[in-house]
Amino acid sequence: MKLAVSGKGGVGKTTFSALLARMLSDRGKKVLAIDADPDANLAAALGIADSEKITPIADMKELIFERTGAQAGTIGGFFKLNPKVDDIPDTLSTQLDNIKLMRLGSVKKGGGGCLCPESTLLKALITHVVLGRDEVVIMDMEAGIEHLGRATAQAVDKLIVVVEPGRRSIETAENIKRLASEIFLKNIAIVGNKIRSPKDEEFLRANLNGFEFLGFMPYDEDLIEADLTGSSPYETASAAKKVVAGIIDKL
Repeated sequence: MKLAVSGKGGVGKTTFSALLARMLSDRGKKVLAIDADPDANLAAALGIADSEKITPIADMKELIFERTGAQAGTIGGFFKLNPKVDDIPDTLSTQLDNIKLMRLGSVKKGGGGCLCPESTLLKALITHVVLGRDEVVIMDMEAGIEHLGRATAQAVDKLIVVVEPGRRSIETAENIKRLASEIFLKNIAIVGNKIRSPKDEEFLRANLNGFEFLGFMPYDEDLIEADLTGSSPYETASAAKKVVAGIIDKL
């Protein structure tokens, strides 16, 4: 099962991704968790110790040079467009129980879509983990889907957009849907978060007409505190865990 999780910053998509990964691990599933959002820290949310010491793949200059034949940070020139990446998830990931985690990092020069060695390596890596791996893959994405190429997107089983009751969050979800349609990624679903009452749920359903809804996670001060302190939401006694369990059953 290959899942991509996206949404506006601050809606709780990393919290949701972490709960999803930990609870799938509890069920005996092998999980490859990909932190593809430079502003998030999926490792801390999973409960991995010393998460700040994990080096993002995009910052591994020697690896980038070894695999592409070009120095990181350069644009133009000659380098391999199909670098070897199949060993990276097993050799350069951090493990917790049944979960392997990789941080992709960001391409600092030229933007995420540039034709540069770092971008080429990251896209090749994402393509491999989606098309060539047999475990559950959970990708915590930015508020876009730029890491996904057309062929990769069509192999993603579900693009899950986390939303909160609010206009900007809804606008982001609609924008993600538009971007996804451009690369023929049609299997999109919504997870509502920070739900305070049935009115919040009704608001999301009314304003995201035509979307599939997987579930609604309640507003929870403990989850917000876990996010602020960089601790794992899995260690809280939140009712959201029951919701995520139901979402896993649906998936």
